[in-house]
Amino acid sequence: MVTARETPRVAELSAALSRCGHDVSLFTRRTDPDFAERIQTPQGYKVFHVNAGLPESSLSDDDLLKSMGPFAEYLDEAWSTERPDVAHAQCWMTGIASQLVTRRLGLSAVQTFQGLGMVSEEQFQLEATVARTANWVAATCTDDIFRLMQMGRPRGSISVVPCGVDENLFTPQGPRAEKSAMYRIVSVGRLLPRKGFDDIVRAMPKIPHAELVIIGGSESPDLNADSEACRLRDLADELGVARRVHLYGAVARDKLPALLRSADVVACNPWRETSGTVALEAMACGVPVVASAVGAMLDTVVHDVTGRLVPPRDPAKMAYAINILLRDSFLRKSLGAAGRDRARTRYSWDRIAVDMLRIYERVGRMRNARMTTSA
Repeated sequence: MVTARETPRVAELSAALSRCGHDVSLFTRRTDPDFAERIQTPQGYKVFHVNAGLPESSLSDDDLLKSMGPFAEYLDEAWSTERPDVAHAQCWMTGIASQLVTRRLGLSAVQTFQGLGMVSEEQFQLEATVARTANWVAATCTDDIFRLMQMGRPRGSISVVPCGVDENLFTPQGPRAEKSAMYRIVSVGRLLPRKGFDDIVRAMPKIPHAELVIIGGSESPDLNADSEACRLRDLADELGVARRVHLYGAVARDKLPALLRSADVVACNPWRETSGTVALEAMACGVPVVASAVGAMLDTVVHDVTGRLVPPRDPAKMAYAINILLRDSFLRKSLGAAGRDRARTRYSWDRIAVDMLRIYERVGRMRNARMTTSA
């Protein structure tokens, strides 16, 4: 697998594929000079830290794109020595580097996108090129299929393989963070306008006796340097709900389950969403979800079964849906239990790994067929 940044999603997929008995190597850009070039993880997969781009720290997207040249050179040398059966790029940037090498070496290339077409027209054009030239595209949600087809990708070589959830970490059993109001609403994500946190804040005047906990953003406890955090605080003050809106900043992943379990409702209200990870983690913890009816949420959240779907950017309807759940503890428990069952049966990483392996096997057969034809 190839990724610019090692994320929990990529690590979990790599571990699940390793549990299936496969030899998995993860190539990611070195972000710390102290990282060894090669690491054998306890989960069974190998990580290769690639020297590509300076400084060896997080880079802006523009600088990260410039680092793909040396990234491709590293892959070319590594894969010429030890040819993989399939190369799976986990973002459009590493898709560029990966496909430069796979075309030269005659390898199969699978592509996954994160946040497809969310940034700029230039990115959209580059994504489209990567999407058209991969052997197969593994979309993270059904909503992305139409967008990929607009880019020129044939429907017959796109599969939907959603993000999974760590069902052993995110469970209904375990510690719960203390809350300071009768009801608690939790929302998690990067502090960006498109994540819709301001819509949840705007809903709060119509949700009495509840506090809103927003998790994400800077690790600094005061968040004063985060412009979006400041904007949300100003909005809460303007609406008279500042005392009931709490910004926690970023938290360690192993601390997140306790915060999710402390919620009566988890609100996931971005304008666009391709992963649905937060909704899955809440469902795995047995907590009902109120989510925007967009992107991966349409696949993940079953309306009136595991939670409620509401139109995006509609604070009034969001408040209405949340209030229905807060007033009915039996309904909350029923939706939470159904969400836990759905997360375990459909979205475990072992299940996701099996779906991904079907794609790898298919592109392997396609490659062998082309080699036979050209012989």
